[in-house]
Amino acid sequence: MNNTREVDVVVIGAGQAGLAGAYHLRRTGFEPDRDFVVLDHSPAPGGAWQFRWPSLTYGKVHGMHSLPGMELTDADPARPSAEVVGEYFDTYERTFDLRVRRPVDVRAVREGEDGRLLVETSDGTWSTRALINATGTWDRPFWPRYPGQESFRGRQLHTAQYAGPEEFAGQRVVVVGGGASGTQHLLEIAPYAAATTWVTRRPPVFREGPFGEEAGRAAVALVEERVRQGLPPRSVVSVTGLPLNDAVRQGLRDGVLDRLPMFDHVTPAGVEWRDGRKVAADVILWATGFRPALEHLAPLRLREPGGGIRVEGTRAVDDPRIHLVGYGPSASTIGANRAGRAAVRDIRRLLAAEPVAA
Repeated sequence: MNNTREVDVVVIGAGQAGLAGAYHLRRTGFEPDRDFVVLDHSPAPGGAWQFRWPSLTYGKVHGMHSLPGMELTDADPARPSAEVVGEYFDTYERTFDLRVRRPVDVRAVREGEDGRLLVETSDGTWSTRALINATGTWDRPFWPRYPGQESFRGRQLHTAQYAGPEEFAGQRVVVVGGGASGTQHLLEIAPYAAATTWVTRRPPVFREGPFGEEAGRAAVALVEERVRQGLPPRSVVSVTGLPLNDAVRQGLRDGVLDRLPMFDHVTPAGVEWRDGRKVAADVILWATGFRPALEHLAPLRLREPGGGIRVEGTRAVDDPRIHLVGYGPSASTIGANRAGRAAVRDIRRLLAAEPVAA
């Protein structure tokens, strides 16, 4: 018996990017469950936000942009962002009747018959004419490898496992990573820890003053050029720098954000540099970012020799049926909104057998 269900569009992921895509599908006449389906492997609404640590309150979030069609208003800045965004996404899904199916794990996307794609999931198989992939990065934390790492007698964890600063009370903590998460972790942990050490591969770049539209467009263009060439995308933050706010200024004055270059070895008792410098540690916290979660697309062989998927706008250059939303230049809340709209516009052209705009 063939249990494969047919739709025109499958949306994988119900974070900001996936919901933006689903909204624009709904707005332009696609009916949920009949014409499109949204599959999300998370247990509840909220995308990756639902997994963020409780001390990341909504007031600490940088640049959270409302979803299309419904503003996020009157949010209490003292509440955990996981709660605020989770409730907002839940209301959004119900308001626009998006009928997100969860928890559903997408295992593989393969070539089907008659030009369709087969989406194999924990809840059966879907046959679709187009795909919006909005799986983000949270499920692929990046762990660098350094000599001696397996010998460390203390605890190692990644940002994805961070639950808050209290668990580091009285401990010596090495934080690795020069992004927003690394600085936030340091500023939170320092009042509890016996000692903190900040280590980054490159000197951090702090951005002072407003970040205007022109600078934003220039930063996005740099990321966009990488994905156009089929290279793995870098985060937009990596080219914009870190905002120099009051908390960061205080951290610089207190010495919490005194940065050391990357160590060369991990030892059983801590970390060590070639020049003989050593730092004893009870914990190594890897705030080293994430990689796009795209393993389910592997059967389609879209990856380029450079390691990324070549994308023009949101469309995979090698397969115009597939749109990557929230990938590369659209990996921000406002970028995901725009990309969702652009993806749906191109998909409508594709399904109508019109040429897809370059």
